[in-house]
Amino acid sequence: MSTSRPINKIVLAYSGGLDTSVILKWLQEEYNAEVVTFTADLGQGEELGPARAKAEAAGVSEIFIEDLREEFVRDFVYPMVRANAVYEGLYLLGTSIARPLISKRLVEIAHETGADAVAHGATGKGNDQVRFELGVYALDPDLRVIAPWREWDLTSRTKLIEYAESRGIDVPTDKRGEAPFSVDANLWHTSSEGKMLEDPSEEAFEMVYQRTLRPEDAPDQPEYITLEFEAGDAVALNGEALSPAKLLTALNELGRRHGIGRLDLVENRFVGMKSRGIYETPGGEILMAAHRGIEQLTLDRGAGHLKDELMPRYAKLVYEGFWFSPEREMLQAAIDKSQEFVSGEVRLKLYKGSVNVVGRSSPASLYSLEHVTFEDDDVYDQKDAQGFIRLNALRLQLLAQRRRRLGRND
Repeated sequence: MSTSRPINKIVLAYSGGLDTSVILKWLQEEYNAEVVTFTADLGQGEELGPARAKAEAAGVSEIFIEDLREEFVRDFVYPMVRANAVYEGLYLLGTSIARPLISKRLVEIAHETGADAVAHGATGKGNDQVRFELGVYALDPDLRVIAPWREWDLTSRTKLIEYAESRGIDVPTDKRGEAPFSVDANLWHTSSEGKMLEDPSEEAFEMVYQRTLRPEDAPDQPEYITLEFEAGDAVALNGEALSPAKLLTALNELGRRHGIGRLDLVENRFVGMKSRGIYETPGGEILMAAHRGIEQLTLDRGAGHLKDELMPRYAKLVYEGFWFSPEREMLQAAIDKSQEFVSGEVRLKLYKGSVNVVGRSSPASLYSLEHVTFEDDDVYDQKDAQGFIRLNALRLQLLAQRRRRLGRND
């Protein structure tokens, strides 16, 4: 990570919002460098046209605005779903999984444009600074990474607005007061945190939820859907083949309608502090439940239990920004091997905030009705269980005998 070379060109991860617009001008002035902007459409639901107009108004000549929704779901979300990755038992890693793709494109654009550095708008308190920078350094150790929030003295909303006004940057009316909370969004989820959400003892206001109906307001009748999987990836919804991004978009609408995917979480950030976030992952919760459902039929017990042991480590790597690490890639190889026969159809019931698997079938099923039936069968001799139990009980019996011999009853 060289820091001695002069910086002549910087690629900025640019949303077009107030913060990154200020960062754009600050980089131009502080580093006297040309700035290239990169805006990614990851399904956040915002119009990206204004970002181009604002970049042009700031004198940017190289502007990258890219629709990455399919790549995002296919190459980042789906591999994570194959792992059933959940952080701290609840969080489906919506913000975390978007950062490696953004980092990847920042590096690629830097190479395409001959830039010396990349820049991001993450603050010095959160996880995103770590995720962005670990991703960049893993892909190009010679690129400089600039994090203005760790360098400048614009430490308050008032100073930020004063700086913007002094440079002719438009400040929308809704940005002049303190924002009630901050939002990050992509096709997988929305994340809301800060300000009015900082007290974890207080229930979040309904206005925080942007992608889901209140479960109480969801339809009074359940809806049944089917998802088809091939090698661990969802490929069709209700019999219709769909691309990864289109399938997730459709699941998001189903989840929205039924109030599915809400989460109020106090989590442990990688940088050391706890934070409270309100997450919505409507399509993601449906997809994760369905993937578990098809694995129940098709995954061998040993493979399934090993996956469950590996999953927390995998989720932690994603959360902490180690997507491009060799250990995540090693785990992914093992996980993907396990998905070879994870194909078939899952039927789900969506109702008032819940998603439940109610049926599953697969040509690669390991479920044998002949073996589990309570009726007569010709494939399983129940007497075999006696020797099985005795062998497994042997060490427990020896331990009990030792306790009795030594007079230990604890």
